[in-house]
Amino acid sequence: MLVVKQFFRGWRGGEFSLLWVALVLAVASVSGVAGFAERLEGAMQDRSRDFLAADQVLRSSRPIDAVQLDAATSEGLDVARIVSFRSMVFAEEKMLLVALRAASDNYPLRGELKAAANVFTDGEAVSNGPAPGEIWLDSRAFVQLGISPGASVDVGERQLRASRVLVEEPDRNSALNIYGPRALMNLQDLASTDVVQTGSVVNYRYLFAGGSADLQQYVAAFPLGVGQKWLSVEENQPAMADTLKRARSYLLLAASLALALSGAAIALTAQRYGQRNLDAVALMKTLGASRARIFWHYLCQLLLVFLLAAMVGGLLGELVQNLLLGSLAELVDADLPPSTFRPFVTALLSALFCLLSFAMPPIIELSRVSPLHVLRRRQDAAAGSVISSLLLGFACIAILMFWYSRDVLLTAAVMLGAALLLLLSVVVVVLMLALIRRVSQRLPGSGQRLAVSGMYRRRYSNAFQAGGIGLALMVLLSLAMLRQVLLKDWQQQLAEDTPNYFLVNVAAQEVTPLREFFDEQGVRSEGVYPMVRGRLTAIDGQPMAELDEDRQRHESLDRELNLSWAEELGRDNTLLEGLWWPQLGAWQSRSRLPVSVEEELASGLRLTLGTPLQFNIGGQLLEAEVSSIRSLNWASMRPNFYFVFPPNSLENFAGSYISSFYLPEEQRQLLVDLLARFPTMTLIEVGALLEQIQGVVGQLTSAIAVVLWLVLVCALLITVANVQLSFALRKKENALLRSLGASNRFLRRVLLGEFALLGALAGTLSAVGANICVAAVQYWALSMSPVWYWQMLPIAALTGGLLLAGLVWLTSRQLLISSPLQLLRSE
Repeated sequence: MLVVKQFFRGWRGGEFSLLWVALVLAVASVSGVAGFAERLEGAMQDRSRDFLAADQVLRSSRPIDAVQLDAATSEGLDVARIVSFRSMVFAEEKMLLVALRAASDNYPLRGELKAAANVFTDGEAVSNGPAPGEIWLDSRAFVQLGISPGASVDVGERQLRASRVLVEEPDRNSALNIYGPRALMNLQDLASTDVVQTGSVVNYRYLFAGGSADLQQYVAAFPLGVGQKWLSVEENQPAMADTLKRARSYLLLAASLALALSGAAIALTAQRYGQRNLDAVALMKTLGASRARIFWHYLCQLLLVFLLAAMVGGLLGELVQNLLLGSLAELVDADLPPSTFRPFVTALLSALFCLLSFAMPPIIELSRVSPLHVLRRRQDAAAGSVISSLLLGFACIAILMFWYSRDVLLTAAVMLGAALLLLLSVVVVVLMLALIRRVSQRLPGSGQRLAVSGMYRRRYSNAFQAGGIGLALMVLLSLAMLRQVLLKDWQQQLAEDTPNYFLVNVAAQEVTPLREFFDEQGVRSEGVYPMVRGRLTAIDGQPMAELDEDRQRHESLDRELNLSWAEELGRDNTLLEGLWWPQLGAWQSRSRLPVSVEEELASGLRLTLGTPLQFNIGGQLLEAEVSSIRSLNWASMRPNFYFVFPPNSLENFAGSYISSFYLPEEQRQLLVDLLARFPTMTLIEVGALLEQIQGVVGQLTSAIAVVLWLVLVCALLITVANVQLSFALRKKENALLRSLGASNRFLRRVLLGEFALLGALAGTLSAVGANICVAAVQYWALSMSPVWYWQMLPIAALTGGLLLAGLVWLTSRQLLISSPLQLLRSE
């Protein structure tokens, strides 16, 4: 009962106000940001399924047993089938090789299928594909066959009506592994065409959709055989996967920084709580209270504060989350999944863990206070409490951050930035104040000299305050910088003139005329690149059949790959390991050709520098050796290759050329002239894919802006709490100055000068810490080249100074109007 009585007495007296606000912010910020990130990620996952046309896709080189499909149906799953192959299509006296897909009636299970009535026009969403007896051709096929929608075409032994123009398929990927114009027919007509024979190269896809638990159970129990693999959006849409991955990392970083921000506020308020109760503990000691009783007495009070803060913080977090997601739902065409209790539970555990970690050292110090403290008026072991609180607090935040993000590199980057900031705060602020103190002797006004003198007397507490305020500013700067980095990177990838068409099967003698055509029509091309088709047949002397099962299932071994040669490293390529051709010396005399390999393929096949490779190119074997490993930017929509050889090293093999270019919507009729002039070339349109990526980028941009504003509000509130905490340390000093005749105007000028200088120092330190943190996150977590923003130093210093001065101006009234006698009696 004594604990409850003292708790309510302290609550009415405002003793727990700052701590309660800090805990409310901790619960609200973590539950709000975590819930926001969780539901937004769920929405993005739902959106990403549109790129697969299903929840799960099984790719197989042969038909799977009907028993396995029946098992999926019996578990309540929807199943669709697609058979893909290349076939000739005949119209009157013309014929054309197309990439033909035969799909079941219920295709697609997710996403939208679009068709149009005329060539090279925008399509409209349709619920199902072509009916039996019909076939849909894309615009290129209609132009090259010289027919119009409604005409009849022959596919094998069957005549079908080309009823509509195929515009967009949701699961059409950007890997360019299917060449030629596209066609879609009904699966029921496939057998009657008689085009699929024994030995035909056919790809089977089985699409599944349904409840998450049932689907996961079915996938886990499915016995994968050779040539079978479950596809993910990362493999089907590498450009989209990269965008989602970076956005997910940013959201996790935002939630982690919000957690660190709340932890800093709890640390400051818990330390102040311990200092304000030194006299009370000393009196309890004189009345015979034991150390254990004092410890549990104050710990129970803190737990009561936590319970009240948890309820309010949980409601506030849910409100903020719903408001944010409600506004975001208007910007995207995706239903947001319902909220769960996981973010709230995470927030409660995080706040409780932070409270105990930061409050334990001050409470332990309280239990050790001597009864003589009342007479001697000294603070026992305050420094030890501060240091132990910092160490325990850092460990607490690091554990929680890793638990939440599951990313060691992300946790290390954020904690490194925070640790460097606090270390710099103590060292730099103390040194700067010593320097400013010397210079201040020449200042004309007594207010300025008094402000600097007061800051120097409290230099160590000011150093930690600068660190706390700097941490809040570092959070904002880090998120703002990373947002700018991500948006700049996305804008570069998805600029208005990003290539939206590819040309393949360009013959060597057509390269020059094609360039001339582009120049005549004013079309911007990304260049023309040589390309040879080859299959990887051996790694390190081992044939594919002798490799381990994981590598045998790699998608690069199931098909021919695009090989190329180049003199210079492409602008979308970054050399990670090894040397480029000029540094290799006389590679012509080597028994194996050097080859540069894309990093993800090298990782999947476990290729390292010096690994021997063997390729089969048109029946001829080529021996090669890995000489370098590159990273690629797949989202650039420029021709990129898994394997790149030295210049002209593959020119003796039969091959072709590939190019990409941008064509505005109003110039699409130019494609008719292009195909008529170069009828043997194959045109591949990726505009629909670009629109899908740009739509997701727009969604993520809005989400990032919302997260930034949420953390901004959190940081401002915590900065206000920090300023109010600083006022508590200045009450007695202001009371003495007012008793000596100092006016409110003079004291306000002193406060403004002191906090403006403190804010400028905190802003400068936050800019340094943010640059280090952002550079580390870019390099390790986002796989990007670091971009430094040192120009933010003066801006951050000015912002920090103005921010703290403004907060003091708005919140210092209570400190200045209280009577000196009341202030002196309160201490």
